[in-house]
Amino acid sequence: MKKSICLYFHVHQPTRLRLFRFFDIGKSSHYYDDFNNRTILKRVAQKCYLPANAMLLDLIKSHGEDFKVSFSITGSLLEQLDRYCPEVIESFRKLAETGCVEFLSETYYHSLASLANAEDFRHQVSKHRKALQKYLGVEPVTFRNTELIYSDAIGAMVADMGYRTMITEGAKHILGWKSPNFLYSCATAPELKLLLKNSGLSDDIAFRFSDRGWSEWPLTTDKYLFWLKDAAKKQDIINLFMDYETFGEHQKASSGIFDFIKGLPDAVLADGTFEFVTPALAAAKHKAVDVLDVPDPISWADEERDVTAWLGNELQNDAFHKLYSLSEKLSLLNDDALWADYGHLQESDHFYYMCTKFFSDGAVHKYFNPYDTPYEAFINYMNVLSDFMIRVDDALASGGAVSRVNESPVAPVRVVKPVKKAAAKKAAVKPAAAAKKAAPAAKPAAKKAAPAKKAAVKKK
Repeated sequence: MKKSICLYFHVHQPTRLRLFRFFDIGKSSHYYDDFNNRTILKRVAQKCYLPANAMLLDLIKSHGEDFKVSFSITGSLLEQLDRYCPEVIESFRKLAETGCVEFLSETYYHSLASLANAEDFRHQVSKHRKALQKYLGVEPVTFRNTELIYSDAIGAMVADMGYRTMITEGAKHILGWKSPNFLYSCATAPELKLLLKNSGLSDDIAFRFSDRGWSEWPLTTDKYLFWLKDAAKKQDIINLFMDYETFGEHQKASSGIFDFIKGLPDAVLADGTFEFVTPALAAAKHKAVDVLDVPDPISWADEERDVTAWLGNELQNDAFHKLYSLSEKLSLLNDDALWADYGHLQESDHFYYMCTKFFSDGAVHKYFNPYDTPYEAFINYMNVLSDFMIRVDDALASGGAVSRVNESPVAPVRVVKPVKKAAAKKAAVKPAAAAKKAAPAAKPAAKKAAPAKKAAVKKK
C-alpha cells in the first residue's frame, strides 16, 4: 500500500477592530476597521487566494483524482469575502465541484470557545457547517479546531457532535517517542481518529522556504520529495498543514513558492511512493496505531505548543473571562446583532495580539501584531468590550430592546446548490445531526523560530 500525503490549508482573516477610545464607550457601537479589513482582504485575495485557487484547479484538471487537497475556511472570512471579494468564494466553489477537495468543519468565528463554553462551541460549529452548505454547497465530515487546539475533553465534544476524524498538532511533549506520521485515536472517544501535523516538513514550506539564511535554501521539489520519503520510512502518512496565506502573502511569489507547489504533485506522483489523500480518506485508509492521551490543551503555537499564546497572561485571561461571562445574558436576550458582535469579539486573533512573550517567540508575536504593544491591544479590546457589555445590560433593562445597533453592514448570505459528492465523502462517516497595521492576521511562527533540520539527515 502506498504511503499517504495529506495536504491541508487553513484560510482565515480576522474582523479587525478600529481604534476605539475611552470616550467612545457608550456612544458608538461601530467596532470594526472596515477600511483595513477591506484593503487587506483585497490584497491577500489578489496575491494568494485567487492565483493559488487557480493553480490548484489546474493541478486537479491535470492529475484528476490523483491529486487532492483540503481546506478549512472560517465564517469570519466567508463574511468578508461575500462582502468584498465574492469572486474568491466562487473560485473555492469551483474547487469543491471537482470532488478532489475536502472542506473541514471548525468554529465559525475562529474562537476559543472550546476552552470556555461547550454550548457556544457546539453552536459555532453548527453555524459554520450551515455556512459551508450555503456558500460552497458542501457538507463537512472532518473537524479542525481553532489554532489546532485539542485535548481529550475537546475530542470528546467533537466526537459527540458526530465527527469521526479530527486534525491537530503533532506536539513533541505529547508524542514523546511516537511519530506524527501515523493515525491515532482519541483517548476519551476512540471512534474519533486523529491526524497530526508534521511540523518540521510543514514549516519547511510555510516558514523557511524563502529564508536565505536557512542552511537548506533553496528548497527544490526533488530535495523535498527526498525528505518526505525519508520521513515516511516504516510509517504511514505525512500531514502537511499550513496557512493558505503562505502562498503569495507570507512567502512572496518572487520566492518561487508557486512554482514549488505546482511542481510538487508531478514529482510525488511520478515517484510512486505516495498518494494524495484528504483527512477523511486518510482515516478510512489507515488504522490507528495507538491512543493519544492529551490531558491539557495543545496547539500549533510557539515552542510550548500550548494555549499560552492566547491565554498566557493576566491581560488575556481578564479579557477572556469577561467576554465569556456574557454568554448567559446573551442567551436570555437572543438578539442577532448582539450575538454577531459577541462572535467577532471571540476571534482568537484579538487575544493573540495581547501576548507578552518577549523571549523565544516574542519576535513572531510582534511581527504579526497591528498594535505597537500588547497593552495597546488590550486597552483597545477592553474599550470595545466595555461598550458591548453596556449594550447587553441596556437590552436586559429595556426588556430585550437593543438601544444601539452596530452600524457595520452585514453581507447577505448567498444560497447555492450542493455540489456533487466529493471523493472524501465516499469513505467518510457522515456526522449526525500586521507586520504593521496592514498585515494579515494569520500567525505563523517566524522563519527562525523553528530550527532547520540537521543537514546530516538531508544530505543522505
